[in-house]
Amino acid sequence: MPHLRRRCLTGVSALALSITTAACSGTDDEASVVVPSPDAKAASLCRDLHEQLPEKVDGLGRTDPGPTSELTAGWGDPAIILRCGVPRPPKMIDPSYAPKNGVKVNGVAWLLEKRDDGSYTFTTGARLAYVEVTLPKERTAEGLGPLTDFAGPVKKTIPKGIAD
Repeated sequence: MPHLRRRCLTGVSALALSITTAACSGTDDEASVVVPSPDAKAASLCRDLHEQLPEKVDGLGRTDPGPTSELTAGWGDPAIILRCGVPRPPKMIDPSYAPKNGVKVNGVAWLLEKRDDGSYTFTTGARLAYVEVTLPKERTAEGLGPLTDFAGPVKKTIPKGIAD
């Protein structure tokens, strides 16, 4: 009987080790984001956008963040992050902020917001779903260059209009 007990303990120890290893690996080096939860109409548009997203943005290869979702995508490390179906930013309707902080890149209007950590967030305006792109501080030297890679897919899949 002691021989059987040793095997069971060894099996339990191996299982615990494999669970610990799996928990510590996998996503430690990848970016993680909050996945938006848009209504069904916006989610459908976002899935269409996801199919059209480029493999490279500003020369950076695709490195999607976790958890895997058709509503998020990423490029590079540190990653440029795209989230589709986000809520409308409050600053978008602030008449003292939005007009001064809007940019248009290849026919797509974006609201620009600088974050405290030196990164920038751009959110599409006048589209039926809000698309947010975050440029980490390390990627801001290129200016609006990364947004040019998103203009075509956004124009093709997210129609002009006002999202709810």
